[in-house]
Amino acid sequence: QDYFTDENRVLKKDPQQDYHLEYAMENSTHTILAFSRELHTCDTNDKSITESTVRVIWAYHHKDMGEAGQNYHGSNRGTKSLRLLNPEKEEVLSASLPYFDLTNKDVPVPDKDTTYWCQMFKIPVQHEKHHVTKVEPLIQKGHENLVHHILLYQCSSNLNDSVLDYGHECYHPNMPDSFLTCETVIFAWAIGGEGFTYPPHVGLSIGTAADPQFVLMEVHYDNPSYTEGLIDNSGLRLIYTPVIRKYDAGVIEAGLWVSLFHNIPPGMPEFVSEGHCTLECLEEALGAERPAGIHVFAVLLHAHLAGRAIRMRHFHNGEEQKLLAYDDEFDFNFQEFQYLKEERTILPGDNLITECHYSTVDRIRMTWVRK
Repeated sequence: QDYFTDENRVLKKDPQQDYHLEYAMENSTHTILAFSRELHTCDTNDKSITESTVRVIWAYHHKDMGEAGQNYHGSNRGTKSLRLLNPEKEEVLSASLPYFDLTNKDVPVPDKDTTYWCQMFKIPVQHEKHHVTKVEPLIQKGHENLVHHILLYQCSSNLNDSVLDYGHECYHPNMPDSFLTCETVIFAWAIGGEGFTYPPHVGLSIGTAADPQFVLMEVHYDNPSYTEGLIDNSGLRLIYTPVIRKYDAGVIEAGLWVSLFHNIPPGMPEFVSEGHCTLECLEEALGAERPAGIHVFAVLLHAHLAGRAIRMRHFHNGEEQKLLAYDDEFDFNFQEFQYLKEERTILPGDNLITECHYSTVDRIRMTWVRK
């Protein structure tokens, strides 16, 4: 039955029954209920289902509901963030496909709030073009809340194996000069995300002279409790195939430039910042190399704890198009790629605006924005 709660958490039967039971089954261990409802019911007691994150709350009692009403669930309860409208990722990968891992080796995580750790890796030598078809996070058990995000950068091909010896804190005055040659992001993962599977016609190219030979992996460690003695071995697994796909994948970064000029005052119920990828920028980036534009097939919206909503706006010839991606119910602990239902073409001369909504009502100090 369709129920709702008031501010005192009291369950009330909804006079407008919008949920419909499709089937139910029960065995000795499980009860399964499949139900449906309209995305927008026009019922003030129902929440509209959009492409934003939906926080599903579940609870159960071991006894059936009696005439006196529902039984209190006690500790049999939980939550899960989901995107109910995100298209299914079709897994057609062979289990026998080769892979290689890029993982940190016993990195000492400092007892400070935020650390960016950089480590150089060499892509295993391939003598012909291959395509990476899936990237999986390898997060050390127990460190799910410590590893906030991982970025993979392509570095200069003029480097040699001497750069592989050790890692170092990123953006540090003493970091190796070789790190400065790593500017192009080729993959990104963030907290709560699962593995990313490329569409069947797309792959990340490795093995040719133009492809990455050396990569820099940047891991952002979030340690707000200043825990001492943490040692981490997290990283990424890249699964690849010799069967070449039609298109090569890349990454376009759009958003707010990380700088001391971007800060958020405390006590703000809503504060909006905009990052502009201007038409001049996209003209310069795409005009000569990609005059026919690029095709966007997935978007990763990324923010930190103050983030409440993110919207990726797209303009063509000065006219605003349908939102490229959005999440009006952003969950810091659930940062998953959104697969677009239809690929979107970004042309030279278009422009993109990343609109970030923050809330700092519970903060008494200025918030400085991090990447």
